[in-house]
Amino acid sequence: MKTIVSFESSLEFVGDINDQKDCLMSQDNTQDDPGTLWFNIDVPKGHGLVPGDRVRVTVEKL
Repeated sequence: MKTIVSFESSLEFVGDINDQKDCLMSQDNTQDDPGTLWFNIDVPKGHGLVPGDRVRVTVEKL
């Protein structure tokens, strides 16, 4: 697998989507740096994450 990108960020938002999944999000609040990476992804419930937790996001080509 080839890693396209891997970066670490603090969770800004954990949203309740439905009874099976939540939404994790981190975005660029300042918009000052056009190179800043952000994410918005659904994950199964039971992850135990809260806003402020640090996470690593990795995208790989399969």
